[in-house]
Amino acid sequence: MFFSDVKQRIQSLKKQLNSSSDVGSRLVEKGSACVGMVYIKSMIDNALFVDGICKPIADSEQISLQLLATEIIKTADVAEVEMEQAADKILLGNVVLIISGEEKLLAVDILKYPARIPSEPPTSFVIQGPREGFTEDIRTNITLIRRRFYNKNLVLKDVFVGRYSNTRITIAFLKGIASKEVVNEIIEKLKSIDTDGIIDSHYIIKHLEKHPRSLFKQVGSMEKPDIVAAKMLEGRVAMIIDGSPIVLTLPFLFFEEVQASNDYYNSYIYSSFIRVVRLLGILIAVVIPGIYIALRVFHQNIIPIKFLITITNTTKGLPFTPFLEMLFISLLFQILYEVSLRLPSYLGLATSIVGALILGDTGVKAGLISPPGVIIVALAKIALYTVPEQAYQLTILQYLFLFIGGSVGLIGIIGFLVYLVIYLASLDSYGAPYLAPYAPRVFPDLEDGVFMKPTNSMKMRPQSFKNANKTRQK
Repeated sequence: MFFSDVKQRIQSLKKQLNSSSDVGSRLVEKGSACVGMVYIKSMIDNALFVDGICKPIADSEQISLQLLATEIIKTADVAEVEMEQAADKILLGNVVLIISGEEKLLAVDILKYPARIPSEPPTSFVIQGPREGFTEDIRTNITLIRRRFYNKNLVLKDVFVGRYSNTRITIAFLKGIASKEVVNEIIEKLKSIDTDGIIDSHYIIKHLEKHPRSLFKQVGSMEKPDIVAAKMLEGRVAMIIDGSPIVLTLPFLFFEEVQASNDYYNSYIYSSFIRVVRLLGILIAVVIPGIYIALRVFHQNIIPIKFLITITNTTKGLPFTPFLEMLFISLLFQILYEVSLRLPSYLGLATSIVGALILGDTGVKAGLISPPGVIIVALAKIALYTVPEQAYQLTILQYLFLFIGGSVGLIGIIGFLVYLVIYLASLDSYGAPYLAPYAPRVFPDLEDGVFMKPTNSMKMRPQSFKNANKTRQK
């Protein structure tokens, strides 16, 4: 009777899992008792399954739920579950044990699947400092954060999102530093997501943003655990998504993108200078093409006479108007960039360099484009990557300013800049003004703004957003 009941429950579990080909099962008979096992072959540690579960059961004299949970299985986490929970546990990499004569089942966690070794992310190289990067394995990522906080106040909470993917999202924060209000709001936001599946962290970004239709980035995204740990120490909340090497953080401020981990591993004077360079890079990338075309079309009297003569000589006989010429060159560079991304790495670099040099030089010699136009667009495209995290948004702004400069002139560019600043100042991220600490002016946070002070002078945590403990060091 007991044997048939165990077999029926095994078949019931396999049926719930649609009898998939990678669902395995075993039945071990031990005297008058028997143990059934259901698991997914591709998600368990086979060595631990044999040595930690099968062998101890085979060697034991008695079989019961209590003995299996406390004495026999000692090499993995064991939890008692109801039959209704068993299928979900199997999908999470557990081996579910069905013991004859017992109502409850045992879930033994021996999850294992191929995972990439932590390595330095391609977008976050450092000269000095930690070189570890997150991987696609959520357990590895949690461990990388745990290593930074040997403290009981590191809190991890799990939320599962996606009707079909049931993706695990771990919310990480420091109790006593992060604002409870912000933590609860983020958890509620995640729980309210109703979608088929979450494949990567970027799938939930729009759900978390306060202004999802805005062009501008409103959620922090990092690939390095040292950066995430530093942000958590300031009172931010991190979200680790299973299957993604990108960890999200909230609240988010615009000036986070001007900062980099290298800044805190170098002289604060040099870091302040580099931050100014990054801001200039953003400005150059966005407005220089528009200003150039505005000067050529509407404000030639502003251009110095020698430069104007040079431009006139190099643009004589071109078949395109100044606006069409700049648009053509910009699109040419954008196409080369997209091609270099999608080609194999050994071809992509060569194609982007050779393409830019040959097409640029040939276009000038053929009389289709001018050298000043090529230089201006190349400068703007290179400047985009002083802040690579904002490159996509800045590219759109670059084209908007190009159109405004070609149609309205400098007045339009200045007007649109003023509008952008006002718009950005109106945004907020979970109670944090987007342009803080400059709009509004938060004086204590200016010590780590564009110009930074030595780290031992930063006594207080950021006051631009909510946190439970303002004092960083005494």
